[in-house]
Amino acid sequence: MRRRLAVSVLAPRRLFTTEPAAPSDSPHKRALTPEERRLIASMLRVDHAGELGATWIYKGQHAVLGRDSKIGPLLQHMWDQEKVHLAGFDQILANNRVRPTALRPFWEVAGFALGAGTALMGKEAAMACTEAVETVIGEHYNDQLRELLKIDDPEIAKLRAVIKKFRDEELEHLNTAVDHEAKKAPAYPVLTGLIQQGCKTAIWIASKI
Repeated sequence: MRRRLAVSVLAPRRLFTTEPAAPSDSPHKRALTPEERRLIASMLRVDHAGELGATWIYKGQHAVLGRDSKIGPLLQHMWDQEKVHLAGFDQILANNRVRPTALRPFWEVAGFALGAGTALMGKEAAMACTEAVETVIGEHYNDQLRELLKIDDPEIAKLRAVIKKFRDEELEHLNTAVDHEAKKAPAYPVLTGLIQQGCKTAIWIASKI
């Protein structure tokens, strides 16, 4: 049975709209400002792009190491969670009329290449890649949660809950990678440093394009 999407409780209501909101009957609820709407739209676009890239990284790793009796099931588990994350952001973007990044084909190719490339270097390098990627994603989600805490809105509170759940699962992946000898990868500091910088650059690009 297919796992139910974590964000299904949000449908069919929108978390926010990029259009001016109608006046609210509640004296405690205010409309999001144009700046807040732009900020959240950018966040969602970046999150969607990040989960897209992560999905394809695990797909690439699984293509190389999926038959390994020890690592294969771990990669499948993490890949399955990323699929749920991606489907969740697909839904949230559609509900809120936020356009995804225009570079989707690039993220897919780059993600698969990174995943398969590190897996070909060995299990430890694949785990080092996971550690590096999930470190950046976890920090990025934490930054977003701090920003969203400044916005007092019940729908934004739902979005925070979704991001927190996904953040916790990404950090679970990070811990899994460390437990499976990520730090024993060849040229570990250089490898993880390059991957982390690449992820940060990708986040910046996704926020603009």
